[in-house]
Parts: sequence; structure tokens; C-alpha cells
Amino acid sequence: MKELKTGMTGMSELEVKDENLAVNVGSGSLEVFATPEMVMLMEKAACNCISDYLESDETTVGTEMNVKHISATPKGMKVCAEAELIEINGRELVFSIKSYDEAGDIGEGIHKRFIVHGEKFLSKTYSKLN
Repeated sequence: MKELKTGMTGMSELEVKDENLAVNVGSGSLEVFATPEMVMLMEKAACNCISDYLESDETTVGTEMNVKHISATPKGMKVCAEAELIEINGRELVFSIKSYDEAGDIGEGIHKRFIVHGEKFLSKTYSKLN
């Protein structure tokens, strides 16, 4: 792995469509941007933050997510998520995350990811089937 440094940032974005609505993902009954979709966008921003620094079989897995969804977003608006690497504890990475739509902030929180080797991780995971 190349050297990671605190302060690195990443982002991701999407336009809210039918498949992103709470009513369609099972997280509510309203036609608004679903919280699980916001969380996914935040995780993607964190992954994008460090993706160029991982080598060969290295990847990261999410281990903790603590977020507030503070404002609803309607279908058709663009939503962005930003992640900033704020702590490096060995293989554990801690990100400050936020999301916003075209009208302002919609979410914020802390996200932790852990650096793993993909093949070894999958082998251990699938050993549960035996």
C-alpha cells in the first residue's frame, strides 16, 4: 500500500431516481432519497478517497457507520457525498463524511473501514458455509 495521509478526500454523487427512494428500497413509505442510499454514497466516497493508494489484492471493508440523515431530498435532485480521512490506526481508517443536495446539507457522520487482502478475506468469509 502506498502511504495514506490524513486530510485526503474523496467524493461520489448521483441523481436521485426511483430506485433510490425510500419507498422502493424498503426503508420507508415516502418518495424521498432513502437513508440506506445516502449511506451507500458516503461509503463510496470513502472508498474513492483511498482507492488509488491500495495495491494488488488490497481492498477495504466497512466496519462502522454512524450517521445522521438531517434533511429529505426529492427525486430528480443531485446528491453528493464527501469523505475526509481523519485517522489512521494501523489498518483501520476513520473518515468524516457528509452529504448534501442542491439545497444544502442532508447528512453527516463518521465511517470506519478496515484494510484487508481480498482473497484471504473472502476465503475466511466463505468458510462459514462448511
